[in-house]
Order: sequence, then structure tokens, then C-alpha cells
Amino acid sequence: MDGMILKLASRRKSIRRYKGDKINLSKILYAIEAALQAPSGANQQPWRFLIVEDGEIKDKIRNACEKAEREFYARIRGELKEWLSRRGFTWKKPFLTEAPYLIAVFTELGKPYAIQSTWLAIGYLLLALEEMGLASLTYTPPSSKEILEILRVPKGFQLETIIPVGMAGEDKEKEPRKRLDEVTFHNKWGVAINNLRLRKTS
Repeated sequence: MDGMILKLASRRKSIRRYKGDKINLSKILYAIEAALQAPSGANQQPWRFLIVEDGEIKDKIRNACEKAEREFYARIRGELKEWLSRRGFTWKKPFLTEAPYLIAVFTELGKPYAIQSTWLAIGYLLLALEEMGLASLTYTPPSSKEILEILRVPKGFQLETIIPVGMAGEDKEKEPRKRLDEVTFHNKWGVAINNLRLRKTS
């Protein structure tokens, strides 16, 4: 049975080009409210969300990220370099200033399963943004030190990702996903689960 969550997850795509159209901030706040419902180690809820709308701050974030990306692209070799090249990826990150909003997501370190918990919340956040009809991308810069300074983040917090949010400025197909029977086993590793039987279960 295909429910709403599967439909949202199936249509969500990573978007790297954004229109400059303004969006209602309440939609982002709704998505963050959804993220707050995620489970966390010892219910410590180690996540923090910083919404960036100011153009000057976004410019600074982009400059810092592109500086780190240039250094990263100069170092990479082999299969990863070829993969990035095939998809047209470069050190330039225009989505950091094109999108009307950025959501910087942080983890409070020292909490049990803090990073895992924060990424669970990010998953909730992405689906809620999709529900609101908003495009998004999880972007993690090669270095976050300068970004922490720009955003005045206190010690003890780690940047996990920067999520540009807005209306999609590109029409792209969703990257292919592996089939259920390729990644799901039954009782023991390597024993395939019956896809049809699983889908009939309500």
C-alpha cells in the first residue's frame, strides 16, 4: 500500500538551481516543527536549526564554502573526480545565494547518538519541505570553521548540513534508486524478502 510518506519520498529530489521567488517563512517553520518530532538518543534532541535569509550573510557563507570547495576539487582524483565531472559539478555553489532561505543544521556534541539523531531530524525536515511544495538540497561544505564564525555558533556545536530552500529553478529527474529486493533481507543476510508480499501487508 502506497501511503503519503512513500509518495513524498518518491518525488523528492535534490535541487541545485533556485528561483528568486520569496516563500512564506511559515512553511519552513512547519517543516522544522515536523523535524522536532524525530526520535533522539535519550530524548536529548541535540539538533539546532538556524534560518538564514539575509543576503549579505548568504554571500559570506557562499564565499567561505566556495573557497573550501576550490581546495577540495584541487585534491580529488580518480573515480570521485570522474563522477563529479559527469554530473557537471564544480566548486561553484550558486544555490547558496539563489535560494531565498538557507537552513543550517547543527548538532550539540556530547549527547548520546547526537549526530545520528540530528540526521533523523533532517530526514523528517526534508519530507516536510517536500509536503510544502518546496525544493531542497543537503549540502555539507568541506570545511565549516569559517561558517561557524560567520553565524556566531557557540562552541560545542557541529555543522551537519546547509539546506537551501525555495522554488525549484530546474526540472530534473530523480536520481535512480535501488529496488527494495536489492537492499532488504529476511531473517538472515542475503535472503531476499518477497517484494509483493511486503507491499500487500497493511
